[in-house]
Amino acid sequence: MSTLEKTTAKFEMVTESYEVRIHPQSNRLYHIQLSKESIVKFLDAVKRENYSVQHLEYMPYARHLTASYLLDQVGEEFGDLLRSIVHDRESGGFTLGLQGVTENTDEYVIFSTAISHLIGTPNFDAMSGNYYARFSVKDTDGSDSYLRQAYRLFTLHTDGTFVDEPTDWLLMMKMVEQNARGGESRLLHLDDWKELDTFMNHPLAGHKFTYKAPSSKNVSQEVERLTFFNHNNKPGICFIDQFVYPETINQAKYLRDLSNSMENNESVIELELPVGDLVVINNIFWLHGRAAFEKDPNLNRELLRQRGRFNQ
Repeated sequence: MSTLEKTTAKFEMVTESYEVRIHPQSNRLYHIQLSKESIVKFLDAVKRENYSVQHLEYMPYARHLTASYLLDQVGEEFGDLLRSIVHDRESGGFTLGLQGVTENTDEYVIFSTAISHLIGTPNFDAMSGNYYARFSVKDTDGSDSYLRQAYRLFTLHTDGTFVDEPTDWLLMMKMVEQNARGGESRLLHLDDWKELDTFMNHPLAGHKFTYKAPSSKNVSQEVERLTFFNHNNKPGICFIDQFVYPETINQAKYLRDLSNSMENNESVIELELPVGDLVVINNIFWLHGRAAFEKDPNLNRELLRQRGRFNQ
């Protein structure tokens, strides 16, 4: 067993309500499997309280109570476990799903809300006007970013680059998938990037780049961001190639070479995520993107996104 396997295995466990195992696709990630009984009881508890998606949208405290109903079924220590994994530098991510108990996408939103509020507090998502966003990827698209464009690589990046607020973690859940081939979530842990030191020690690593969002994001502000920063005495990263505005040719070449280096790194994971499953990653030292889909006029994939900050 390698050093990495020994390190990440520290969270493996089996309880009556859930199992935690090393993810089959990556020693950096965990896969958590809840018992179907726990999921059923959680959803029943939410129904008894008449907590609809609209209720969660309108009443922020109901989101925290929804998280408490999940803890009632799996134990108070479950929240500590999730937070420990996401904070852990050697891992920082996990997958988790509903085990086929339901295919109701409203219940997907409710379940993801419980998970996100055990991790921290979601930020307001200006694109959707809510604490979460749902968006589809189809055969054709007229948007002003690569988020919904199916047939091209959505390059590796971190979230929250163009907003002036902490974006510590990211949750993505697969809601619907029809006629989809390809389009895997692509992930890269910063410590697995072979050329990290090259770009982190470059003179432009200390330059604050300007980030601006396109109109679809409903964010008008401009922010200045360092590409690399110190996080608990280890590097963090803030980068997206679409929305960064260099001022010189040399800056543009640095950003291009940085992006190309990450894209071609052999440690990039192409994650298989079934419908009804979600992935949570630490946005400070994980980058994410999406592989291109194969052409299909009937392609339809819907994803849910929540992203936010850790609570003190």
